Amino acid sequence: MEMDNLVNKNTPAWRFQTVASFILSFGLTFTGIIYLPADLWVKGFLLMGQIFTVGSAFTLAKTLRDDHEANKLINRIHSAKTEKILKDFEN
Repeated sequence: MEMDNLVNKNTPAWRFQTVASFILSFGLTFTGIIYLPADLWVKGFLLMGQIFTVGSAFTLAKTLRDDHEANKLINRIHSAKTEKILKDFEN
């Protein structure tokens, strides 16, 4: 099995779209909070909530990706063991 088949790479267009959408959504929400007709403490609270939400979204995405990658590895190990058992049984 080639090493290239083991690694899924994103296209440059997809990477650009994800980075651009993140910057745009965060920037527009931040701008909305700044121009909100509210007291400074309310704006601070909303900004703190936005920052914690973004941080927890990154953590959640990384955790789910890591779990998925671990399951792929475990499935490949089980598959290899099954193939070995079947090969030994045939002999």
